Amino acid sequence: MTLDAVLTRIDETLPEAIDRLFGLLRIRSISTDPAYKADCARAAEWLADELKWLGFDASARPTPGHPMVVGHGGEGGPHLLFYGHYDVQPVDPLNLWHRDPFDPAIEETPNGKVIRGRGSSDDKGQLMTFIEACRAWKAVHGRLPCKLTIFLEGEEESGSPSLIPFMKEHAGELTADLALICDTSMVSRGVPSISSQLRGMLKDEFTLRGPRIDLHSGHYGGPGLNPLREMARIVASFHDPATGRVAVDGFYDGVHEVPAELLKQWENSGFDEKDYLNSVGYTVAHGEKAYSALVQQWARPTLEINGMWGGYQGAGSKTVIPSEAHCKITCRLVGDMNPDDLRAKVRAHVNARLGPDTHITWDQDLEGSPAAVMNISRPEFEAARAALSDEWNRAAVFVGMGGSIPIAGFFRSVLGMDAMLVGFANEDDAIHSPNEKYDVKSFHKGIRSWARILARLNA
Repeated sequence: MTLDAVLTRIDETLPEAIDRLFGLLRIRSISTDPAYKADCARAAEWLADELKWLGFDASARPTPGHPMVVGHGGEGGPHLLFYGHYDVQPVDPLNLWHRDPFDPAIEETPNGKVIRGRGSSDDKGQLMTFIEACRAWKAVHGRLPCKLTIFLEGEEESGSPSLIPFMKEHAGELTADLALICDTSMVSRGVPSISSQLRGMLKDEFTLRGPRIDLHSGHYGGPGLNPLREMARIVASFHDPATGRVAVDGFYDGVHEVPAELLKQWENSGFDEKDYLNSVGYTVAHGEKAYSALVQQWARPTLEINGMWGGYQGAGSKTVIPSEAHCKITCRLVGDMNPDDLRAKVRAHVNARLGPDTHITWDQDLEGSPAAVMNISRPEFEAARAALSDEWNRAAVFVGMGGSIPIAGFFRSVLGMDAMLVGFANEDDAIHSPNEKYDVKSFHKGIRSWARILARLNA
């Protein structure tokens, strides 16, 4: 089949592809907030309709949470499953956005044109690169390039509670020769990347309680225990300020050093530590002092405080000693770290530091997944690397990834499939933050890249 004609079609129809992406971006599919349940269902139906138009047998499948979109199409060649997610993060704080987060637009920036809007990079813009590549292939050749299954989730940003049960129930129709995942980024601008390993994730939350009610700070200031002060003391104990290491006993069990040969490859991947830090306002890395920012991001575990709150937070002042303080934490896992074991160690660290009259309640909604390592020895990985190198006129690289994408591990543990992760996001895309964007170049060349990868995998 002629690839050049497909690439020309992609170039000629880019404006229409962007318009379709805008249609999806306008849907407020915030999965974690029940107020947007109908919007999530609408996004699923929108995608199912797009897939039907391309000839897929597609539908939005109900789950106890938000729908899964599944589509089957094409024939011959390898059977490939493509995964993405249509749900997005909340947009708070709204006042920091420069425009309505669900009113997407093209904006000029020093690095070129970008698509601004929630979900533009994570993950609507990315999943649409694959769908648009299929659209161009179908328009040129009259059929899809091979046997394809499309699997789009609506709960990735809210813990994926329906994912594993759905995968187990529908294992027969979801199992393929290889899974393709688009929810990733490039190591640096213009450097095509294939993620070879991902950090795992552990979430936890606890509440400290002191007095049975909020107290007058004049009547009890001094003798009264303040849960916020106790929380600050405990949270400060999580890290060694001299080294940046996590100070929880046994935290680094199962962590391995990066092999020297792999470390050398990473160091030559085009990653610019200064740009990486400066892009978000940092001047130095703040993690473990013995490791570079790149190794800290890809190969070291973390313990982060994601939120702390309690007491009066309204306008003006209210002189109280609050009765409760709350804390949300997450850990990023690497190597052979076990989420359940690590949760027990973190909880033991906190429990051992509780003072008199301090009572703790731990969240019972347990979430955790181990790190994942991809099987890059498969020939499909070298084929994809060659395809990306051709498109970007720069050798594609195998990289680590600081984020956690549990689906990559689930494809192996639930369906017995290997997964390949290719994405075109940049570090400055502000995913999960105000003013999220996706470079028009990433969207355009992402479509072309998937067309090239599909051609190589069918060679």
